[in-house]
Amino acid sequence: MSLARRASTAAASRTRPELLVPVLLGGLLVVSFALPFVTFLGRTGSTPFVEALARPASRTAIRNSLLTAPVSTAIATVLGVPLAYVLARGSFRGKRVVEAIVVLPLIVPPVVGGAMLLTAVGRFTPIGALAAGLGVPLTDSLVGVVLAQTFVAAPFVVITARAGFERVDERLEQASRSLGYGPIATFRNVSLPLARGAILAGVVLTFARAIGEFGATMMVAYNPRTMPTRIWVEFISGGIDAIAPLALALLGVTLLVVAAIQRFARIPTVVQR
Repeated sequence: MSLARRASTAAASRTRPELLVPVLLGGLLVVSFALPFVTFLGRTGSTPFVEALARPASRTAIRNSLLTAPVSTAIATVLGVPLAYVLARGSFRGKRVVEAIVVLPLIVPPVVGGAMLLTAVGRFTPIGALAAGLGVPLTDSLVGVVLAQTFVAAPFVVITARAGFERVDERLEQASRSLGYGPIATFRNVSLPLARGAILAGVVLTFARAIGEFGATMMVAYNPRTMPTRIWVEFISGGIDAIAPLALALLGVTLLVVAAIQRFARIPTVVQR
């Protein structure tokens, strides 16, 4: 056996005992994650999947989710990425307060967040009454769904994009400015491309959170139904077997999101300090 191979074997033998306890503890967590998926999928083998998804109520819920989640994600991205850049680069009075406000929707239970939204834009509030008078009700409408989804999901893109911007070398931005490019051009041509991987990961996480949102959506816009709210209605009336088709459809979207996250996470676009 060569010296290099012996050294490698010795290193591996020293490493294995150190990893034994973490592997056992982490393995228990992985099993707790995987077991519900396996048991649920095993129970849905005889479910008339296509027939159930072809029902008008299911088609409407799928359509509403696939319509509102991208809109919520787009709003969160357009507003959240500039905010992330400000938090990454700026230093101003009240910054801690802004950071806390961004994180709050992640901490507050979604149902409570929905109740808060109702106090701000409900039909009997000044904003809600004005919007309803203009023919754009902010509750019990697709607009209400978008509001609820954006409220709970937007922090993901802000936090993730901010981490990406913080890992971009500021000297590259300074070099761009020294060449005569303004702050907007520098942001568009330097900062944004270098933080692209983190931003895309944040966008995907935001979409996943938006399309799966239930609590705040139920409070603000129980109707029209989205996939999560329709799943709840089906569960109340028919139990677990009744929700299998929509749940599997939502799971399929989630798996696509996980694949996208893994793809974007490997994009080497962020320049380390």
